[in-house]
Amino acid sequence: MTLLRDMCYPTPSELALAARALADEHPGPARLRQAGTSRGGRPLWLFSVEPSGRPQGAGVLVVAGAHANEPVGGATALALARHVLHEPAVRAGRGWHFLLCADPDGAALHRTPRPYSLLDYHRNFFRPPGPEQPEWAPSLLPPDRLPPETLALTALIDELRPALQVSLHGTDLGGSWVQLTRDIPGLAEPFAKSAAELRIPVETGASDAAGWPSPGPGIFVMPQAGADAAGAFHPEDTRLSTWYHAHRYDGTTAIVEVPMWASDLVDDPAPHPDPRGALRFLAGRLTADAALVARVRDRVPGVREPGIREPGIREPGRGPGSGPGSDPAGDAGAAALLRAVDWTLALIPRITVEWTGPGAPAEATAASIGSIDAFGRRLSLRAAAMLLRVLRAQDHPAAPGLDRLVTGWCEEFAARFQARRVPVATQVEHQTRTVLATYERLVAAGTVNA
Repeated sequence: MTLLRDMCYPTPSELALAARALADEHPGPARLRQAGTSRGGRPLWLFSVEPSGRPQGAGVLVVAGAHANEPVGGATALALARHVLHEPAVRAGRGWHFLLCADPDGAALHRTPRPYSLLDYHRNFFRPPGPEQPEWAPSLLPPDRLPPETLALTALIDELRPALQVSLHGTDLGGSWVQLTRDIPGLAEPFAKSAAELRIPVETGASDAAGWPSPGPGIFVMPQAGADAAGAFHPEDTRLSTWYHAHRYDGTTAIVEVPMWASDLVDDPAPHPDPRGALRFLAGRLTADAALVARVRDRVPGVREPGIREPGIREPGRGPGSGPGSDPAGDAGAAALLRAVDWTLALIPRITVEWTGPGAPAEATAASIGSIDAFGRRLSLRAAAMLLRVLRAQDHPAAPGLDRLVTGWCEEFAARFQARRVPVATQVEHQTRTVLATYERLVAAGTVNA
């Protein structure tokens, strides 16, 4: 479905321009409108394709760019929009709607249009702390402190009442997997077929979904209300996220993950010989790595309470549209990076307790331990990479040493997992196929709401 052998990740501005051109080319079924405004004053654009034929019920909402460091979603959203415009049967009776970038402020601060190595990817890395992420904020903040990006997204869900909400995500290194708020029978087969054809490994033991039911390889069903969310290695409760907001209207949400670099180690079903011993080792390494970053962080003044700024309040001296995506040497950019560093470092002790506590699994596959290994590596690496951006902008004397640490960790990460780059166009192709298969299987199951 994609036309280029390789491509760049589009910026939010490029996404809006491309969507405007599509709307101009298809003035009947397509339209582009602003669905909200970010904390930094940037527009949140929604591209809609009206149903062909007589409307038959709720349609599809596709959300891209919810995590700033996972930029593939915008490119996939455009590919899907073009597909449904040229294939009226896909939108027969139901419209498709695309939130092109849910966090444009974060996307402006994460600048990696076409990274060719993990080090290249981390040079301008940014991922906001949990309370500043549009989808996760409801699980971490009271309703009166939710950011405008979250409010815009939930308002869209309330307005559109989608039968299917799809959130497009990516991972730096690993494989592909899908998380569902409700099971969609038959999805595992087309998902696995696409992954095999495109040489993308299926992540059968994704740490994000540890302990969740898995009706097929790489397909995970989230815990329902009242269930035990065992095994989750993060502080957020998925059941309080915007993913479950669609359940108010009998909708289902699918989160489609695709890797920038692939590793076959996350697709190994063999039993691990000593999961608890491995987790103790990984916890010790993560603790030691985090301590290295924390010692450097202690030498940098700035934010110490990771969390969200009050909605609508801009940093001093910043006008609309500048926000946290500006030069990291500036107050807003540095503050955003340091909030993210502090959030990540504060999260790590809670994770290591999970890994070494009584709930640690006595049995696990090599794939699941590999996924946890990768998860731990990326936490300390991300904190170090974001801190390095601040240090370099300040010409801080600790920058060269931290630079060597980030470089070494990137090289070790890639070598340990035998990383091979997945072209952007291939990532887009797999996500596009998976989204279409998800919708087709949902319709076939007869569970699409009216």
